[in-house]
Amino acid sequence: MKTLPLLLILFNTVYALGQEKKICISVDDVPAVTYSSKKHNLEREITLKLIKTFKEYSIPAIGFVNEKKLYRRGKLDSNRVELLHLWLRNGCDLGNHTYSHLDYNIVPDSVYFNDIIRGQEITKPLLNKYGKTIKYFRHPYLHTGSDSIKSKKLKEFLNGNGYASCPVTIDHDDYLFAKAYHIALTKNDSSLAATIAKNYIEYMEQKLLFFERKSIEVFGKNIAHSILVHASLLNADCLDELAMMYKKHGYTFISQSEVLDQKEYSTEISTYSNRGLSWIYRWGTSLGKGVDIMSGDIDVPDAIIQYAKGD
Repeated sequence: MKTLPLLLILFNTVYALGQEKKICISVDDVPAVTYSSKKHNLEREITLKLIKTFKEYSIPAIGFVNEKKLYRRGKLDSNRVELLHLWLRNGCDLGNHTYSHLDYNIVPDSVYFNDIIRGQEITKPLLNKYGKTIKYFRHPYLHTGSDSIKSKKLKEFLNGNGYASCPVTIDHDDYLFAKAYHIALTKNDSSLAATIAKNYIEYMEQKLLFFERKSIEVFGKNIAHSILVHASLLNADCLDELAMMYKKHGYTFISQSEVLDQKEYSTEISTYSNRGLSWIYRWGTSLGKGVDIMSGDIDVPDAIIQYAKGD
């Protein structure tokens, strides 16, 4: 009888390996993360590279917009607004990531809610022009409320304003690689930049495999996943390799609406944290798996962390 749990785990693993694999790719901090680069037209370069990969691999991507990024010196920049048009003209969707990327953990509810409304002023009418509605929200820092009261307030506000919150199952720290990549290119060290990019793809593959295993621990199968990447030059340059990596592991790409339709995404969350955790962890702890479900996560290499601290 003692071997029964092990047999169940093995059965679930084999069953999961035979399932169709699906993943939704979303992009945060649209139109672009440039780290104050002086490179001409970098925002447009990032956007065009991302869109090229979306089309090549038939990725129904969604970008989550920080509308503050559409302004330059306090004035709306038509060139930056045009980048949103590029997303929509090429069949992608857009969502709200707040106006100024506030942290719900540290600002009053009213300030945060006002920032959400301000974050749709440009995007909402723009989506309407393309026959779409604004209905998806991504929490900055993946902070959704550090306790039940704060979480409930935000959920009620989003529901009341027609928004669906968009979970992330494969959580990672791509921004550290992106900053390191930016620094290497700023120093004209193309060899180092290439090494950072290679390490990034390896890291993201490890993250994928890790959260596949965690999904099986929580749900007994590998669910349809949601991943965010930031609108950085690193991801613009590496998204094709990321897409190939996901395809190598048997994944097909699905939209934000399709992934939210998966029954696992309606799992009730009853545990809270001030950390921006993967929803696999949130669902797992809410289903009684305990904090051990979060053990063994993949860390960013120390060399990348240290290099990203430089300028």
